[in-house]
Amino acid sequence: MAAINYLLGFFFDALLMLLVVRVWLQLVRADFYNPLSQFVVKITNPLVIPLRRIIPGVGGIDMATLLIAYLVAVLKFIVIPMLNGGPFDPLSALFIGVLYLIKQTGFLLFVLMLVMAVMSWVVQGYNPTHVILHQLTDPFLRPIRKIIPAIGGLDLSVLVAFLLLNVINITLSGLIPYWAML
Repeated sequence: MAAINYLLGFFFDALLMLLVVRVWLQLVRADFYNPLSQFVVKITNPLVIPLRRIIPGVGGIDMATLLIAYLVAVLKFIVIPMLNGGPFDPLSALFIGVLYLIKQTGFLLFVLMLVMAVMSWVVQGYNPTHVILHQLTDPFLRPIRKIIPAIGGLDLSVLVAFLLLNVINITLSGLIPYWAML
């Protein structure tokens, strides 16, 4: 049963991450023709396109994709507990789904910045993946770079962002009892 729980958790998390990245790509107006953007759009289109005909975007935010991401987060906390013999508790799942969507978005930001930092050490020249990662993380790192400029060519903004993300995570885990379970 542990293997099934793991695989289901991985499936829900991977799908959630792809949907969050799709919304994020649209928010930052990332290069649509980038291979990584094309991959995310093509993978998520079967879920998003039917609902997009019903739910319009609001202020540049793809509400249909955001709603599907929220439903995936909620379904994770309905399906997995029920498979393990737990109770059917949709109200808790609705609340935990919001928290989980927020937490996974922060985790995704952390992972993207980490991959971008490692790629900056390894990749030489133009790389389409590095470009899209820069487009995704720049809105978060730009305010930090204004306060802490590069020192001797070393960009400390990613390190500061890691620290801030961890402080936010620790603060929320103390305020919200469900946070530690996520």
